[in-house]
Amino acid sequence: MAAFRSFEDIEAWQSARQLNQAVWSQISTGAFGKDYALSDQINRSAGSTMDNIAEGFDGGSDAEFARFLRYSQRSCSEVKSQLYRALDRSHISEAVFNELIALANEIHKKVGSLIHYLTR
Repeated sequence: MAAFRSFEDIEAWQSARQLNQAVWSQISTGAFGKDYALSDQINRSAGSTMDNIAEGFDGGSDAEFARFLRYSQRSCSEVKSQLYRALDRSHISEAVFNELIALANEIHKKVGSLIHYLTR
């Protein structure tokens, strides 16, 4: 297992938590929050990004952890796709979109690096 004492020590999880908070701040007010299907979906995807890191950490093996990290990456990609939908529907500004996409890309890369570490 990677040299972490808890999932909260993992930078990718910390960044995913930031993404989750940023997504929540966008969907909790205004028109975005009234687009119930999209706001629910992006909220769940952002949550899954961090939750799968936490769940995989307790998986018992590096292989199991890596499997859940791949789920986390997929959820992160979902968030990115949903951010495009939110932008196209004018729920978020281009500046907010760029900030959240950059954060999602950072998370995806961090998780990928952790997968590489665990599987080499």
